[in-house]
Amino acid sequence: MVVAAGSMPALAQQKTLTVAGYGGSWEQQLRKQVFPAFEAKHGVKIEYVAGNSTDTLAKLQAQKANQVIDVAIVDDGPMYQAIQLGFCGKIEGLDKADLYPAALFQDDKAVAVGQTGTGFMINTKTFKEKGWATPTSWNDLKDPKFKKLLVIPPINNTYGLYTLMMFARLNGGGEKNIEPGFKVMKADVNPNVLVYEPSPGKMTELFQSGQAQIAVWGTGRVQAFANTGFPVDFIYPKEGAPILLASACPVAKASANPLANEFIKTLISAPVQTAFAKEMGNGPVNTKVDVNMPELKMAPVGARAKLVIQPDWNAINAQREDWTKRWNREVER
Repeated sequence: MVVAAGSMPALAQQKTLTVAGYGGSWEQQLRKQVFPAFEAKHGVKIEYVAGNSTDTLAKLQAQKANQVIDVAIVDDGPMYQAIQLGFCGKIEGLDKADLYPAALFQDDKAVAVGQTGTGFMINTKTFKEKGWATPTSWNDLKDPKFKKLLVIPPINNTYGLYTLMMFARLNGGGEKNIEPGFKVMKADVNPNVLVYEPSPGKMTELFQSGQAQIAVWGTGRVQAFANTGFPVDFIYPKEGAPILLASACPVAKASANPLANEFIKTLISAPVQTAFAKEMGNGPVNTKVDVNMPELKMAPVGARAKLVIQPDWNAINAQREDWTKRWNREVER
């Protein structure tokens, strides 16, 4: 019995692939489109750890002496941090021939698995009933008619961070001078915010219950919600929609699971990218996917790609911790 008990952890380790990534529609689609076939093909059980990107990064930091996670799926900003901190190994055998250049990271330490534009989600039924004009600018979030009807994810979520960044950019600042962003958030946007909500599930609940009518969110999330039949649409602000690249990396560790590389390659394959596009409206990273499909009508592809803004992640990550502390102290209190 002693020998058997001692051998079980090793056996479990070989037969389990631990993936950490987003909750909500992402988790649902991974469980439906990817996990069953991958588990059957490779004789492995996938353990999924759902959380937002900063949660996953915090887990990698907490477990750095003994990493449990095999594959991390996070936003591009936290991914740059994960690579910098040495948490990502190289993706072995990555075939880049069919990938958009924007999907690639230096030294193949990660790869984008989906593209999302950041803008507004509105309840089209409410807007029509109230005769409200469709918002066209980030400045429309300051409109008093949205008092306690606006939802923005917090700053530890990329969508909240981008909101702060855009108000800085619109008021003479930017990633290297965030002060104007804090000023506008505190004085003009905060009065309209119902809640700073990080959970995708709770975000949709706030709209379904009628408490929220407008939000800052991503194209993929809004498309997935619209696919359920709820009357929402995505709006690209005229000043631009910051791009968010959902990205994956194999976690660097002494006993790295070789299936981590296979899992990531599965995520960027044309069939899975097509499924993500159809089910979630995710902008594909694989050039073999048809970007003219109706399910990508919100995604940052084709003409809409011109409205995309590329943030300066080096500047952001150098100050993100300070911004987070200040946000929690001054904005979300």
